[in-house]
Amino acid sequence: MREQGIARATTKQIAAAAGCSEALLYKHFRAKVDLFVAVLQERTPGELAAFLVGLRDAAGKRSVEENLVQVAQRALAFYRESFLMAVSIFFEREAFEAYRAALLERGAGPQMVNRWLADYLRAEQELGRVRADAAPDAAASLLFGACMQHAFLGQFVEQPEAVGHARSLVRMLLPGLVAEGDG
Repeated sequence: MREQGIARATTKQIAAAAGCSEALLYKHFRAKVDLFVAVLQERTPGELAAFLVGLRDAAGKRSVEENLVQVAQRALAFYRESFLMAVSIFFEREAFEAYRAALLERGAGPQMVNRWLADYLRAEQELGRVRADAAPDAAASLLFGACMQHAFLGQFVEQPEAVGHARSLVRMLLPGLVAEGDG
C-alpha cells in the first residue's frame, strides 16, 4: 500500500508481502478497507489515533502546549508516512466512494482526529485552561491542516525538521487558544 497506494494495491499483493495467503488475510479483515484502517491506526509512526483517543483523559495533567506539541509531532509523522498511500484513493472515484462509505460505517476516517483533538480542547476549556471564547474545532482544523500541508510540501521540497516545526505550529495557535498562564 505504501508503494502503490491503497487503490492500486491488491489483497493478493498485500498477502504476499505479509507472507500469508489471501484467505488468511480475509480471515482477519472482512474487507480491504478494514486492512487500510488498521494500517493507518496501528502501523504508521506516532500512533496518532491511539494518542488522540486517550488525550481527553490527559486534560489538566500536562500543559496544553506540551499536549499539542505531542499531537503535532505525531500528526507530522503520520501524514508524512501515510500521504502517498492515502492520496491514491482519490484517483479512482468509485473506489473512493466505497472507501468513504466503509470508513463512515465503521466510525473511522480523517474527521476523527479533528473530533478527538477538539474534545480534548473542550475538556481543557471546562478546566479553564483554554479560553472560553476559543474555537476547539477550528484549532483542530488549523493544527492538522498545517501538518497535512507539511506532508504535502515534503513531497516536493525539503521541509523543516518535524520536532521544531511541531513546536512552532503550536506556538502560533496558543495565543488564541490558551488561557493566560496555562500554556
